[in-house]
Amino acid sequence: MDIKIRVNRKSPQSLTKQITDQLNELIDTGAMTAGSLIPSERALANTLGVARNVVRGSYEYLSKGGKLDSAGRQGRRVRAKTSRSKNTSAAARKTKSKLAAARKKAAARSSAKKR
Repeated sequence: MDIKIRVNRKSPQSLTKQITDQLNELIDTGAMTAGSLIPSERALANTLGVARNVVRGSYEYLSKGGKLDSAGRQGRRVRAKTSRSKNTSAAARKTKSKLAAARKKAAARSSAKKR
């Protein structure tokens, strides 16, 4: 599957957020249908010229948001829409805010050490 995703390194948004938003849009518009296989972390990372953990983070957000299913070694697939995905979305937002708070604390600690 040929996915049209672009990243802008000059954007204030993180690369992970850019990829997540674009994949989310492709899923929501139906460009990526339920059950379709998405590229492996390594394949997408190489295509975009980003680190693999950037793509992994994006895939994790989408999985927690109820958009992707992991099929083990077979890869990840777009999940069919269910009523359950709304509840999972709230959990994904909560996790995202916890991650942002943890990053903010880490940055504060790092800048305090430099002083």
